[in-house]
Amino acid sequence: MDRQQFFGDSVTGTLLRLVLLSIVVGIVFSVLGITPFNLIERLQQLARGILDLGVDVFRSAFGYFLLGAVVVIPVWFIVRLLKLGRAGGHRR
Repeated sequence: MDRQQFFGDSVTGTLLRLVLLSIVVGIVFSVLGITPFNLIERLQQLARGILDLGVDVFRSAFGYFLLGAVVVIPVWFIVRLLKLGRAGGHRR
């Protein structure tokens, strides 16, 4: 892949547009009081929040599993014992 194909236009034109767009975005962020360090900190908080949410979902799912297993496993075991008793101990 050559540079022309990567940039989609002339290299100089693409770099000029990127510089101008960066200046415009920098002005908007400055007006909003957003600094590079502030932005990185917010992204870290977002990542931590997503991770915490994932851990909470796993913890909740595991709790639901345990709650259901308290009923499902004994019922399954009893049903299996009853089927064995009816079949006379023979496997099908």
